[in-house]
Amino acid sequence: MHNAIRRIGLTGGIGSGKSTVAHMLAGCGATVVDADAIARQVTAPGGAAMKEIASQFGDHVITAEGAMDRDKMRQLAFNDRAVKQRLEAIIHPLVRRETLRQSGQAAKGGGACIVFDIPLLVESGGWRQQVDHVLVVDCSEATQIARVMARNGWTQEAVEKIMAGQASRAQRLAAADSCIYNDALSLEALDLLVHQLATRFGL
Repeated sequence: MHNAIRRIGLTGGIGSGKSTVAHMLAGCGATVVDADAIARQVTAPGGAAMKEIASQFGDHVITAEGAMDRDKMRQLAFNDRAVKQRLEAIIHPLVRRETLRQSGQAAKGGGACIVFDIPLLVESGGWRQQVDHVLVVDCSEATQIARVMARNGWTQEAVEKIMAGQASRAQRLAAADSCIYNDALSLEALDLLVHQLATRFGL
């Protein structure tokens, strides 16, 4: 069974550099299944979640093009945990189904290593059983805040609120089989680390 497909769960807090690591692993030949991209797909115009989102939350959270208005929805969910849970109950099963479909296709196509890029891997219980190895991209909270403020133009409060809704660093690290500490690393140094891991993943 040496050539069995490796299923890697990749996770990390907002601003940790997880997407950069996913991109580097793809460059090494891994098939990346991106849960965030799928979530955007199901909430795009004509997306699988849109009818249910409109009926539960009303047309004011739908853009003129027929997509979910992410900023409006974020504000609603920001102030009301129940809204966040109702939204997740619509989106998460659709994301999971599409994720499994994409990974099934990759396996059929002979991909040696499938990377599941899942921001909420630690939080959403069921994922741990689906993967062979959990890779966590970690950095200090201060670095996360600085990166997201610079990247998204959000306030510190907005970033901290998102972080409060994610697993803590300790919880993520407890779930990790391996970890990349991506705090003061240059892109070159990060790339080197990712390539070393890719070799271990059979890439």
